[in-house]
Amino acid sequence: MRPIVLVGLMGVGKTTVGRRLAQRLGLPFVDADAEIETAAGMTIADIFERFGEAHFRDGERRVIARLIDGRPKVIATGGGAFVNDETRALILDQATAVWLDADPTILAERVAKRDHRPLLRGKDPLAVLTELAAVRNPYYALAPIHVASKAVPHETTVTAILEKLAL
Repeated sequence: MRPIVLVGLMGVGKTTVGRRLAQRLGLPFVDADAEIETAAGMTIADIFERFGEAHFRDGERRVIARLIDGRPKVIATGGGAFVNDETRALILDQATAVWLDADPTILAERVAKRDHRPLLRGKDPLAVLTELAAVRNPYYALAPIHVASKAVPHETTVTAILEKLAL
């Protein structure tokens, strides 16, 4: 089994669904954002603030390349990871990409609860997410598996992924 990599916009549930999916499959779970923070010794917000998004994306690409090591696992990526050409090519070549997709209105409600996302700081979450969806969805659509993340229990989304994976 190839690694399963969850892609999609912030707030779609990649980490929460990823943990539960890994549990159901008996596989390790890795959150790429947490790995980046550990490697950098600082939060993603701090990386963005101190070094900029380009620096963050380069580190993200290197961390994801390290995580995709041929061993079966579930990997949750940051929302912008799959937009990077090299990262996307690696994921599509060596893993199974699953696009968790949700309407920006649902995502805005979810992300409004916490203020740790650099791309949302001081901005209207719905406007930002609508814009990000317009730019990023064509990339996410390249993932071979597409699962809608609706306002349902996470287990429902996990089951939908398992069905699409035919496991």
